[in-house]
Amino acid sequence: MSKSDTAVETPAALQGGQLDIMQIRELIPHRYPFLMIDRVLEIERKKRLVAIKNVSANEPFFQGHFPGQPIMPGVLIIEAMAQAGTVLLRLDLADREGKLAVISGIERAKFRRPTYPGDQLRIEISVIVWRGNAGKMQGRALVDGKLVCEAVLSCFLINSPASAGGERPAE
Repeated sequence: MSKSDTAVETPAALQGGQLDIMQIRELIPHRYPFLMIDRVLEIERKKRLVAIKNVSANEPFFQGHFPGQPIMPGVLIIEAMAQAGTVLLRLDLADREGKLAVISGIERAKFRRPTYPGDQLRIEISVIVWRGNAGKMQGRALVDGKLVCEAVLSCFLINSPASAGGERPAE
């Protein structure tokens, strides 16, 4: 078994496929105000993940998007999908501390309905393909079972600037 095939001990193994916010924070570097997932409900390792984002009226983006008509920005729904995908991929990285997953493409993004304070986004992410340090995932976000947003996200792994002594990775 190669190092990349070795199962990495993760919080998910301890919780039957669910992760709380503290366990999510162990897997991805995002923090307030940019942490866009609150809980992981389902995990099929290397295949799919379901997470939730509780959309609160206290989110800082609602101050300006839009005053008197708060709507969650679509780009942040896409970001929530990307973060869910990052959790899924980082579960099986042997050297996850030294790697960051970054978005390299967004295809076929469609926004079907607005998301408001008080909504709960159900984020479903499925791996289409993952080879080496690059992959593609299908994302969907739903509120009350109704499709809000869908997109295909491409990403790749880079060495974390923190693991390289704080320097930016070479272009």
